[in-house]
Amino acid sequence: MGGLVFALILLVVVGVVTGGERFVSFGNLITVLSLAAVIGVVSIGMTFVITSGGIDLSVGSVLGLASVWASTLSTQYMAEDYGWWVIVVTALAVGLVAGLVNGALVAYGRVPAFIATLAMLTAARGLAEIIAGRRTQIVDVEPFFDVFQARPLGLPTIVWIFVVVAAAGWFLLNRTTFGRRTVAVGGNPEASRLAGIKIKRHTLYLYGLSGLAAGIGGAMILARTTAGSSTNGLFYELDAIAAVVVGGTLLAGGRGTITGTVLGVLIFSTLTNVFVINNIDSSVQAIAKGAIIVAAVLVQQWFASRERTTST
Repeated sequence: MGGLVFALILLVVVGVVTGGERFVSFGNLITVLSLAAVIGVVSIGMTFVITSGGIDLSVGSVLGLASVWASTLSTQYMAEDYGWWVIVVTALAVGLVAGLVNGALVAYGRVPAFIATLAMLTAARGLAEIIAGRRTQIVDVEPFFDVFQARPLGLPTIVWIFVVVAAAGWFLLNRTTFGRRTVAVGGNPEASRLAGIKIKRHTLYLYGLSGLAAGIGGAMILARTTAGSSTNGLFYELDAIAAVVVGGTLLAGGRGTITGTVLGVLIFSTLTNVFVINNIDSSVQAIAKGAIIVAAVLVQQWFASRERTTST
């Protein structure tokens, strides 16, 4: 964890040196946090799935589908009649259902997680395109923006949502039976089954949780962009996996850290911001992200080999 904090501080120092007042301004801080908020919420859900030894490639597409479904004219008309919360509930419901479908395929259909969520990735994106007619749907419900574009204590509402979701995720993973079971399933599924953990049902819940996080992200991106689009959340699954892995959660399962995931998200959002401020080509950004991910996995493997050597 100390290494992640050091890396984040180093990036901030680089930003201050190269970007000067533009980087340290309060407006830029808000930009970094807003950029981190949506992908951060998605990454919290991804942390649980990866900790259990699974993977969810569909979160970006599910987020896009949730944003499209929640921004249809029929949903907006209902929101005007019954309240802005209809948009939020719709986004959350879409995400939860998609996640549960993933979980059912993996747990009860015995479909490998990679294949099941890859299928959802393509299906959700295609359904979003059909619903939106390949057009961007503008949200025009003022009460929704009154709530989600407010700035309590100077920070955007979506940043506070990220804080709340991260805190709830930390508590769920570290202080509840559900979290302990998640770690156990990822560490040794057979031993967990023999200990009485219902593996299939728990797996269903985990993918449902990941889908719910994507649904929350769908509502957040509507607040940030004011529009639902089938392209929302494009490649978010890769960013989420990267943040989780860099944060210290084992890809093989058995160990997860919400704090590490939050730091990983902040590292990537700060890195992106530094590149943008210095007008560095997006291709270089992609190379840098790839190098960081590979380095993180190599470090994980090194520590794992040391632990095996020590135990023997």
